[in-house]
Amino acid sequence: MIESETEIMSEPERSSPELMEAARELQAAEHDAQVAFDCIALGEIDRAHTHALTSRVAVDAAVTALAAALTKADQLAQPAQLAQPAQLAQPTQLAQPTQLSVEAEAVAGSEADAS
Repeated sequence: MIESETEIMSEPERSSPELMEAARELQAAEHDAQVAFDCIALGEIDRAHTHALTSRVAVDAAVTALAAALTKADQLAQPAQLAQPAQLAQPTQLAQPTQLSVEAEAVAGSEADAS
């Protein structure tokens, strides 16, 4: 059975607004599916059809909310994939200022020759 909303809200570290919305939509879908089932038993086919469609829409909304939660989780995981300070270039690996000025003069000289 689906956790009640109070159980979800009591665990904010596990819950997000997207997950709470998905849970609400799935509860609505469950209710509408049960109503559609009961309407079929009563012979009210038009009403059963309406509730079956409403249930399907609620399931689609839950899927959308879950996709949003997954996207959010992926975005939160991205900073962990950045380079660690030990992986960054060490000062000895960087070009020295004299090397940069020689390269800049060479580029400037080649631009002057071209014009």
